[in-house]
Amino acid sequence: MPALLDLIEAGRPVEHHAPGRRAVVAPKTWNLAVEQLAAGRWSLLGLWGEPETVHMALLDEAREIGVISLPCPGGRYPSVGLRHPPALRLERAAADLFGLLPQGLPDTRRWLDHGQWGVTHPLAAQPGAAAAASSYRFLPAEGESLHQIPVGPVHAGIIEPGHFRFTASGEIVVRLEERLGYVHKGIEGLMAGSPVDRAARLAGRTSGDSTVAYALAFARAVEAALGVEVPPRAVWLRALMAELERLANHLGDIGAICNDAAFALMHAHCGVLRERVLRAGNAAFGHRLMRDRIVPGGVEGDLNEEGTTAIRSAITEIRQRFPHLVELYDNTASLQDRTVATGRLKTELARQYAAGGYVGRASGRDFDARRSPGYAPYDELAFDVPVLQEGDVNARVWIRVREVEQSLSLVEQILERLPRGSVRVDIAEAVGRHAGWPREGMALVEGFRGDMLVWLRIGETGLVERCHLRDPSWFQWPLLEAAIEGNIVADFPLCNKSFNCSYSGHDL
Repeated sequence: MPALLDLIEAGRPVEHHAPGRRAVVAPKTWNLAVEQLAAGRWSLLGLWGEPETVHMALLDEAREIGVISLPCPGGRYPSVGLRHPPALRLERAAADLFGLLPQGLPDTRRWLDHGQWGVTHPLAAQPGAAAAASSYRFLPAEGESLHQIPVGPVHAGIIEPGHFRFTASGEIVVRLEERLGYVHKGIEGLMAGSPVDRAARLAGRTSGDSTVAYALAFARAVEAALGVEVPPRAVWLRALMAELERLANHLGDIGAICNDAAFALMHAHCGVLRERVLRAGNAAFGHRLMRDRIVPGGVEGDLNEEGTTAIRSAITEIRQRFPHLVELYDNTASLQDRTVATGRLKTELARQYAAGGYVGRASGRDFDARRSPGYAPYDELAFDVPVLQEGDVNARVWIRVREVEQSLSLVEQILERLPRGSVRVDIAEAVGRHAGWPREGMALVEGFRGDMLVWLRIGETGLVERCHLRDPSWFQWPLLEAAIEGNIVADFPLCNKSFNCSYSGHDL
């Protein structure tokens, strides 16, 4: 059984900076990697395209990370999704954007391209003429007394658009099929040819609720590519912002899940605590979501005494009030009746799709990018990664509850040990030093939904030549389809919110 590093060493190495190495490989090596994925030995971290090239980021059994790249003469390559279903949507997206054609791909329907772009394959070397919009062919389901229920893409709440096509037998869901892509913004196309600072702002707008995590992943990829060392204080401030973002989102999610189970009291109280975190972020970093605060080279602005006091005050209040809310959740029988055993995700599927965050950890997948491959300052901080096996809505709530507790502890540790010193270095010198030859970098960062991957190349002129951003939702949306099967239609909002996948992060 080959190791990932063996496959990379057998290929043509490319200068590529942490984590992992990259090599251009032959089709035989590519197919060997697909065999490891299909056998469940390795995990797929990402698959993306460039004109005439396809890349695949992999995680092997030893938790080693690497990227293999396959030249695609004529835009054709052996399909990964044919044998490893988690790659299906990634391959469909690469086909839409670059015109890459996976040979043997079981599903050739357009994914991100809804026929509204005015061009086909917009990121290919030579984009094609516009294709007429056509109706989307949802997959058929056969059986007696089945009916379909279309939901979306416009929804009743203030949420992003996505279409859900239910096939049901009475009230029982037999199949759910999603159609996404409605909020495709062309971020990867906008990044191509952009200065690093502009690309950083675009990265932070990939998914608004994860602006800190995206900015951190992009900054770390740039710094890896350029060999830039960030001041220690900036490293710790970044972690502080990341944990505040995690707190705000988990508190909001816990309340919203309870609200979808008709328990509005939890929603109200969790909403108050989430607001406290957002206000603390604004007081400490000048923006409620802390957008554009993390930049390549460090952070924008320092934390002062007033900001520190605001954060400590919010943490103190949450520590006082949150345990009572947890007790309320745990002791409300009508709420437990809705969440326990609902929307169960099997551990085998979570492992196959390398599901990150609370989706994976609630179904037994013990993975957290802060710990493995790991990055500073988490190697100096004490925290646990909660894991459950049940895989239902209730388990996904409890993972969030435990992660709130861990983030409270992490924030306190960071404030207690925050080093002094500068908070930013100018990367312009590093860009100039490497001018004349391309530099590649990659980063894997733990957002509140799970691990997020950023891979980029800075070209000879110092501009971003190519950047790929992979949201955790790429591997979570398909699992929602599986988790809802056998549940009643009325439980879909509850299951959907317990997953809380990003439309914007997925659609780019």
